[in-house]
Amino acid sequence: MCGIVGYIGKRDVAPLLLEGLQRLEYRGYDSAGIVVNSPKAGALKMVKAKGRVRDLEARVPKRFAGTTGIAHTRWATHGAPSDINSHPHLDPENKVAVVHNGIVDNASELRAKLEADGVVFASETDTEVITHLIARSTADSLEEKVREAVKLIEGTYGIAVMHADFTDRIVVARNGSPVILGIGEKEMLVASDVAALIAHTRQVVTLNDGEMATLKADDFRTYTTSGTKTTATPETVEWEAASYDMGGHDTYMHKEISEQPDAVDRVLRGRIDDRFNTVHLGGLNLDPREARGIRRVKILGCGTSYHAGLIGAGLIEGMARIPADAEPASEFRYRNPVVDPDTLYIAVSQSGETYDVLAAVQELKRKGARVLGVVNVVGSAIAREADGGVYVHAGPEVCVVSTKCFTNTVVAFALLAVHLGRIRDLSVTDGKRIIEGLRKLPAQIQEILEGEEDIKKLAAEYADAKSMMFIGRVRGYPVALEASLKLKEISYIHAEAYPASELKHGPLALIEPSLPTVAIVPDDDLLEKNRAALEEIKARSGRILAVAHREQEKADHTIVVPKNEDELDPILMGIPLQLLAYHTALALGRDIDKPRNLAKSVTVE
Repeated sequence: MCGIVGYIGKRDVAPLLLEGLQRLEYRGYDSAGIVVNSPKAGALKMVKAKGRVRDLEARVPKRFAGTTGIAHTRWATHGAPSDINSHPHLDPENKVAVVHNGIVDNASELRAKLEADGVVFASETDTEVITHLIARSTADSLEEKVREAVKLIEGTYGIAVMHADFTDRIVVARNGSPVILGIGEKEMLVASDVAALIAHTRQVVTLNDGEMATLKADDFRTYTTSGTKTTATPETVEWEAASYDMGGHDTYMHKEISEQPDAVDRVLRGRIDDRFNTVHLGGLNLDPREARGIRRVKILGCGTSYHAGLIGAGLIEGMARIPADAEPASEFRYRNPVVDPDTLYIAVSQSGETYDVLAAVQELKRKGARVLGVVNVVGSAIAREADGGVYVHAGPEVCVVSTKCFTNTVVAFALLAVHLGRIRDLSVTDGKRIIEGLRKLPAQIQEILEGEEDIKKLAAEYADAKSMMFIGRVRGYPVALEASLKLKEISYIHAEAYPASELKHGPLALIEPSLPTVAIVPDDDLLEKNRAALEEIKARSGRILAVAHREQEKADHTIVVPKNEDELDPILMGIPLQLLAYHTALALGRDIDKPRNLAKSVTVE
């Protein structure tokens, strides 16, 4: 959730680190800080500030020279946002500096032991424990000092460490929180996200859990926390630095919504086999005999990824005729689930680093389950841990709330459903029908986006609502859940989603003129059932905004979307509701790309 940037080389480090922090702002944070070290200096120099990176930048002195440094954006877990609680954390002698993503689960115990030994803590954070452990180590090398410290830590961490007595290096370590090395020309970088690196290099090494690295200006080496040397081969990042620019849009969210036609085209490209009306997904590592042996599919994700998984479960069950369901990964691993060898588990995560999902994958692997990953980031932790999977190729998503990645994830599930279905019971005719529908999606999404001005006007009509209800039935219910989440995340309007069939079992008590209802009304075999729900709401004087394939008589307003195949309609019906949430938040003056209290990549529990 937090952001780490580090550099060692010959360049003036402070401007470079500040630029890197700005590229990580999208991850969500409440404070920032920077430490630099020059070979001629005897101690580290630090500046920290509660607030935005621009607040930190305003505090950095003009004379803040150095060629090595680490910096951080913090999302509070231990201690309220403040200058003192910001990272980096220094020891009292200004010798050791640490930045840390993750949570030290045994911080209280370690803190008590250190305080009993006379250590005085300056902050409320768990991270400061790591700083003192390293500073108090009597080991001869920085690597050994860090190794001794991480052996005492329980929990998750991605850390970068500097020491004034070892000015030629930065030492980093990873366990459950991303650490990526950037390999430059006589310079090295480190970050928690490739976004901070690609302006300077596209050659990266991603550390594995339990792995450490030493970065020097002209070299790097990787090894385990027990000291065993590891082999790291740099990979080339496909994304360009320009992918992280706004491209003429006012916000990243608007840019990413508008990119969806091209994004969907990318996830489809090269994967459709017209000869057999099926789909090739080479990364699954699942042969037809194994696919036919699957007796159940369980999809695990969090937030938006969970909602995409709900739609995916419906697609797989409907097309491949395999029982399928989705569950929040954060709940799954705590209920002591029965892990069935005939069940295929699918982990969904935009970043590929979501801690709850990654921990569930690791638990499943420990119990011998087959796990596939559906992720956006190539080489991410879940992609590496899984037995195989599907990349969704949405491109970098900078806004905290997910839009294009959600859409591409659902399309990826549709591809997987066709693939499994054609191996099993999906007919040639139905395979061809779905494939033709998939090919129509980019143009149909573009058609919806061209109606943005009308949706903007509707958003103005509903922006004064204190609460909103979202309803849908079967395929429409996950769309309602995701639309409700989007509105909550960026407008801060309270919203709830229910299956339309459940209205009469309680939620109708909430219906009144001041509570608008957004209804997902696809033109399918449940059309009349959905219209009956609109009648129930209208009879109680409720306002209705319908998303449908034709005007709905009982609705006060209808957003009409193009019709595709019934199975694929949820993909299209979610697009205008992204725009509705966006323009509602815009009308309310919200910070759309950085909604309060939220972070892009949730790498803590």
